[in-house]
Amino acid sequence: MVQQETKTQVTINLAALANNAKLVRMHAPHSKVLAVIKADAYGHGLLAIAEALNHVDGFAVARLEEGVQLRKAGVRKTVLVLTGFTSPMDVDVFSQYELDAVVHSDYQVDYLNQSQLTQPITVWLKINTGMNRLGVSLNAVKRVHDSLELSAKVRLPIKLMTHLACADDMDSPATNKQVELFDQAVEGLVGEQSITNSAGLIGWKHAQRHWVRPGIMLYGGNPFIGGNDTAGIGLQAVMTLKSTVIALRIVEKGQSVGYGGTWTAKKTSLIATIGVGYGDGYPRHAAEGTPVLINQQKAGLVGRVSMDSINVDVSQLNTVKISDQVTLWGDGLAIEEIAENSETISYDLMCGVTQRVPRLYRKDADGK
Repeated sequence: MVQQETKTQVTINLAALANNAKLVRMHAPHSKVLAVIKADAYGHGLLAIAEALNHVDGFAVARLEEGVQLRKAGVRKTVLVLTGFTSPMDVDVFSQYELDAVVHSDYQVDYLNQSQLTQPITVWLKINTGMNRLGVSLNAVKRVHDSLELSAKVRLPIKLMTHLACADDMDSPATNKQVELFDQAVEGLVGEQSITNSAGLIGWKHAQRHWVRPGIMLYGGNPFIGGNDTAGIGLQAVMTLKSTVIALRIVEKGQSVGYGGTWTAKKTSLIATIGVGYGDGYPRHAAEGTPVLINQQKAGLVGRVSMDSINVDVSQLNTVKISDQVTLWGDGLAIEEIAENSETISYDLMCGVTQRVPRLYRKDADGK
């Protein structure tokens, strides 16, 4: 069997991950850290990231299967499943694997009480303070809390949480309103609290409680609207997507490039074809001019993104040749810049890198 050397790959910089985790501790020194590693750790690899973050206090995932995977891999810390149980059968699995469950709806209380658990489980009561997605309504908090407190299936005290909808916008009044509503809703209730995500724990320090829940900042993504300056916060890119130049072509004035002929050369141009496309997770709708980095020089996208390749105009660059390495985002090129040019967010790009792209893990700043 012939094996072709892989040209497109993702490098996961675990030293950068460690740096970002330290920044969480710096910004929230009095809180426990629940690292959000859902969706395969935002595309970085669930188990590898959990192992690298073994110094945090716990992990949050979105799906029961993710929690079970962590337990089977030997993770013994707190593991919170953010959607909780969504069927009666799930409750037994939460107990078997000692997973914490978010309770956000009345039906979950019913499932819990109908279960045959012999050992109680830890629950986090989620309160809707304005996200209007998951969470019990404000006027139902005391009732649901009382039901949980009276259940022999629940380990006491019950933890209390909410989720911020607009923490990434420092000009929005919504966050302060949500914090105020949360405090009113939990007044008199005993139990550890959690409010803040990445943007919340950096920008809204009065909302930090017993637990903080960093996600995007762990991976080096700027959690604020319009924020490309991750260095200003001290964050470092963990994921770098790279490929190589696989073809160079002179395109004459008036000739077009790519499907549909959407880009036409206004002058004779040198076009580089790079071996990465939407089949690898590069955004299909990246706009003309979206930058890539070749030999530490920026070049702009031309024509449509194909499944396996993109084209960039390298006419103004010094010395581009076949097999030159190309950075699509990450080290030296902020992922937020690519996301903005693709009308999406960095989370989407990170999670969208497909399984055909191998992940290589670096443990230190020297690339080893």
